[in-house]
Amino acid sequence: MDNNTEAPREKTSVAEAFERIWSQALLAVNTAEEEASRAVQRVASVAGWSQDEVKRQAREFAERLTGHRKDLEHNVEERVRTALTLLKLPRREELQAFGSRLERLSERIQALEHRK
Repeated sequence: MDNNTEAPREKTSVAEAFERIWSQALLAVNTAEEEASRAVQRVASVAGWSQDEVKRQAREFAERLTGHRKDLEHNVEERVRTALTLLKLPRREELQAFGSRLERLSERIQALEHRK
């Protein structure tokens, strides 16, 4: 009797997995930016800032967030590139060449079988 209660995993490509992870990271960053904006508004109301001061503070905060977001995107892209390099995944051209070679070998095997 099989006691394995885990659901079968869907097979996804590395690219699909990274795309999903990247989308989730962007969603998290966007959510953090929205939450930070709401926090600035709350601080402004408590501190009694003028409308101009709120705009200035929000602009400075947004600029810092944008800088951090760009750094995050760059770091993720670099790490993904490094991980893919370490995995030594074959390039599309290499896979196509391998497929062509397999087809030729298959044809040769079939030709040899017909000779018998």
